[in-house]
Amino acid sequence: GAACPSAGQIRAAFLRFFEERHGHRRLPSAPVRPRGDPRLLFVNAGMNQFKPIFLGTVHPRSELAQHRRVVNSQKCVRAGGKHNDLEDVGRDTYHHTFFEMLGNWSFGDYFKEEACSMAWELLTEVYGIPRDRLYVTYFGGDPSLGLSADEECRDVWLRLGVPASHVLPFSLKDNFWEMGDTGPCGPCTEIHYDHVGGGRNAAALVNQGSPDVVEIWNLVFMQYSREAEGNLLPLPQHHVDTGMGLERLVTVLQNKRSNYDTDLFTPILDAIHKGCRAPRYQGLVGDADVGRVNMAYRVVADHVRALCVCITDGIYPGFSGAELVLRRILRRAVRFCSEVLQAPPGLLASLVPTVVEVLGDAYPELTRNANQIEDIINENEAAFLSSLERGRHIIERTVQQMEPSAKFPAEVAWSLYGSLGFPLDLIDLMLEEKGISLDSAAFNELALEDAKRKAGGPQAGEPGNTNTQLDVHSLAQLRGSSVPATDDSPKYAYALGPHGQYEFSPCQATVLMLYRDQSLQKEVGAGQRCGVILDRTNFYAEQGGQDSDQGYMIRLGQQDVLFPVESVHLCGGYVIHEVTAVETLHAGDQVQLFVDEARRLACMTNHTATHLLNFALRRVLGDSTEQRGSHVTAERLRFDFDTKGHVTVEQLQQVEQVVQDLIKKNEVVHMAEVPLTLARRVQGLRAVDEGYPDPVRIVSLGVPVETVLTCDSEAAMQTSVELCCGTHLLQTGSVEDLAIISERQLVKGISRVIAVTGGRAKEAREVGQCLAMEVDSVSLRMKQRITSIPEMQNLSKEVGQLTEVVASTAMPQWQRRELQTILKALQRTANTAIKKLELQQAEKKAQILLAKYCNQPVIIDTVPADSLSILMKVVNRLCDKSPGTSVLLLSPQASGEVLCACQVSKNCLPAFSAADWAVAVCTQMEGKAGGSPIVAKGSGNAKGMQGALTTALEFAQSKL
Repeated sequence: GAACPSAGQIRAAFLRFFEERHGHRRLPSAPVRPRGDPRLLFVNAGMNQFKPIFLGTVHPRSELAQHRRVVNSQKCVRAGGKHNDLEDVGRDTYHHTFFEMLGNWSFGDYFKEEACSMAWELLTEVYGIPRDRLYVTYFGGDPSLGLSADEECRDVWLRLGVPASHVLPFSLKDNFWEMGDTGPCGPCTEIHYDHVGGGRNAAALVNQGSPDVVEIWNLVFMQYSREAEGNLLPLPQHHVDTGMGLERLVTVLQNKRSNYDTDLFTPILDAIHKGCRAPRYQGLVGDADVGRVNMAYRVVADHVRALCVCITDGIYPGFSGAELVLRRILRRAVRFCSEVLQAPPGLLASLVPTVVEVLGDAYPELTRNANQIEDIINENEAAFLSSLERGRHIIERTVQQMEPSAKFPAEVAWSLYGSLGFPLDLIDLMLEEKGISLDSAAFNELALEDAKRKAGGPQAGEPGNTNTQLDVHSLAQLRGSSVPATDDSPKYAYALGPHGQYEFSPCQATVLMLYRDQSLQKEVGAGQRCGVILDRTNFYAEQGGQDSDQGYMIRLGQQDVLFPVESVHLCGGYVIHEVTAVETLHAGDQVQLFVDEARRLACMTNHTATHLLNFALRRVLGDSTEQRGSHVTAERLRFDFDTKGHVTVEQLQQVEQVVQDLIKKNEVVHMAEVPLTLARRVQGLRAVDEGYPDPVRIVSLGVPVETVLTCDSEAAMQTSVELCCGTHLLQTGSVEDLAIISERQLVKGISRVIAVTGGRAKEAREVGQCLAMEVDSVSLRMKQRITSIPEMQNLSKEVGQLTEVVASTAMPQWQRRELQTILKALQRTANTAIKKLELQQAEKKAQILLAKYCNQPVIIDTVPADSLSILMKVVNRLCDKSPGTSVLLLSPQASGEVLCACQVSKNCLPAFSAADWAVAVCTQMEGKAGGSPIVAKGSGNAKGMQGALTTALEFAQSKL
């Protein structure tokens, strides 16, 4: 045991071996947040950062393009997306969300011989693994793809002294690696380790899912590229991409059978034991693991590593994409801490120093961010624990009231899911523990209804919402019954806390009336959707272009019944909350209201950003720029305005710059209610043409409202001052960043911009920079002298694909326009170059045929041609040079297809028609053709080609 190397020593030995013995450049791990690859949630393999090299899109002048041989230890996360290991983690002893990938790469430098030889040297000589415990696999070929076995690789292993009984061929599934549906790919060779040993032959257990014989290293030889049509072409440059999971390697070298028994995990498992009331970790799985205690240890140890790495690299628990996956990871860990390990709150964050101790030397960024990681984990844990507690009560109570063998009601599950942010799998697990199942069909129906509602209100021909739009009779009835208008001033009751976080004040209210199917009601039964009118509310109703709040309400004294609030509307002074009644609701009920704070804060950010944008547009485009409409959601903001002409790239950049400057200044956002007549006198006030309430709310950036209102003040000319009922940030700095990701003319004279803020803006900029590098790389390659038509066509195709990506990806609009201009010019250049090359080729072929047939009235022949376009040009050139000749040429292709092109001399019209000639010939080859009396083209099958040549001659002779 004492002689076992530590994980740190094993990692360092790998890096040192390639760096010092074999001249590799050592690179740091890339962050786990993928840069500019919207298809990936997390970096999930060592090769992700080198994709541009493999795809040939790397900028020739970039640092990346200089690499020849590289080594590193890459932080990887596989959870969500294609590699979804989340639910498996903890059930066994080898699945992880976060893991480390040791890798060495060759970019057009060494290949199979050196890669295998280095791997064998490291494993057997440096790490001292007994040779008789290692087995290697190689690609056994695939006749359907026309790929023969990788005997070159097999022979390398045999030369290295691996016994033939330990060198095993496997199929495409196990030993052929592909990056995606298209792109670089190639055979791979895997090295497997037999944990049992003892001189046995374990060849029969390789790739059979046996825990005794495991793969430890995969060496990929990228030598092909898979085209969109499915065929494989050899890559111009061969690459090597290897990956070895550190956790598995450490398990082997420390002579353990489980990754969790190595020193990558044991310090964390010990720290968990110290912080909880559960017995020690024993490594049990399945039925032997009574109460799932050991599973909980593994879940928490794995998940806290993933949380530390992700938070350090800028991925925080959130509501979409990678952030949503991280939120699920955190919540799953918290639940196992509190429910299975009986740990007090705070255990998860208390493990951070131990994780930093284990991984901090390899990844120093963890050490620098330790405090921030703890704060974020604690904050999210506290929020979830209160939700968990409430959720448990709700489930317990609902189960007690259910009939035996009944299904768990969907509306209760929906309120847990929508209001408390309960992941669905968590609801299923809690119910599974009670031997109950959810009414999934009804739940899916609620989800579908919700999706339809989010997709944009009632469709054409459907009536409006009969629960939130008070009709004229109901409004009269409310007023006649002296029901007071809703006091919604609590929606503005929020402040900045000591650490810069927003704190929203709680709100209690009384149900005054319920509204369903266009009638006022005093009571609404369980499971029904209705509008709830309260005496006061802190929910923001949809108005002024800002989306409504969402959240939930609970009855006072009944903490475990949640009434989800799905939307909020203002009608005649009454705020109507659209609610699904989980239980019967009555007028007179006392309720407490909970706004979805993350959604509200996102709306506040985007609304304040809209004001900054409005001001910036006026500053850059001139004072005549008037707002025509806006819409603010949690995801983005939309702004329509008058414009004299098209907004230029430079103007878009200037607008963004003005906004950035205001964000950097971190101006205070002043808000106050003032009499409408007073507000209307303000010089430079921004207001849209709509009915404002009196008094009206003024929002002023950086200048107190009292100053703006003084008689001669021109403050509103120098900053943003608007009439606005929306909810706003208290300081502009919280916007962080703004990127305009779309700008277009709706109609002549009116433009629409769409912008994103904060993290979304940062992401858009990153993606834009990556695409700019790809465009730059194509530009440079286009300038090289290319004489091959297929090569130029591939470049043209690449330009077309890039054009599509640039058009559809969220990125700064000014940059999109710049790249589109460049790509348009590149496409023209490519098309011209292809045409020129085709003409040159056609000229040569025509000269050969002219010499061969010398002014004969008919030329019928076969010629090699890469495309129908070239074949047609050869025919045209022949007829230009010999006007009295009619020509028909066939060109057999590698695919088995035969191309056909013909042209008839004008002297032979109308008796002789090119279209009829091509149809007769192509029909003979079971194909099709078409054209005019003078020129025609078509294609057919190679089997009929000889008969087609005979037909061509007979047809011509019959017409001449």
